Amino acid sequence: MNYSNLFPIDKWDFRSESILIDLPQADLELMMANQTEQIYAKGEVIFRERSIPSGIFYIKEGKVKKYKVDEVGRERIIYVAKTGELLGYRAVLSEERFPDSASPLEASKIIFIPKEDFLAALEQSEVLGKRLLKTLSHEFCVLVNGISIFGQKSVRERLALYLMVLWQKYNVGAKPGMYAEINISRSDLANLVGTARENVVRLLRELKEDGIISTTGRRIKINHPDKLVSIANFA
Repeated sequence: MNYSNLFPIDKWDFRSESILIDLPQADLELMMANQTEQIYAKGEVIFRERSIPSGIFYIKEGKVKKYKVDEVGRERIIYVAKTGELLGYRAVLSEERFPDSASPLEASKIIFIPKEDFLAALEQSEVLGKRLLKTLSHEFCVLVNGISIFGQKSVRERLALYLMVLWQKYNVGAKPGMYAEINISRSDLANLVGTARENVVRLLRELKEDGIISTTGRRIKINHPDKLVSIANFA
């Protein structure tokens, strides 16, 4: 399920899932010594913007949106995190409040890791520190790319781009030849793209009429990713 030659997913995807892969066993055990697991329902708040972090979160299973809410209550989704990613560690490292909120797009299993254990593992592990530095540097580039497209691309281009991003996230771990559908509400998709829900509904209908996508309820199937990439005009 690699479309790196067709679409550069690394420009739009964080790499925090790589932080814990093959981490020395002693370091991993120290970090996970007091972990707790909880199932969050869709829409339930994992952490809220401006709250004080008491730990970090690991997505064991599911999809989570990171978002900010403006002064009139409008939501702006910054990023969609997938299974294997860490949340909240930037706030812990900087000793600041959470800069955004997090909530599942679907029922998700989330592991909470107390900040004391996370920081103890970081102090002990040279591997963890290097990986965090590399990941934070990459995430800065991803955020810059995300900001830049809002001043440079039309709503249609942004929708096509984010559909490709979501499609690849939903297909992580899928079997060869098996393609997952994107399962996201039209409101969440509009908040991710940065437009009104009505615009997203209209543009999805146009893509469906052109045969590029198919829809069943809120589920979106990508029939022609190459055509979406062409519309996204990311180059």
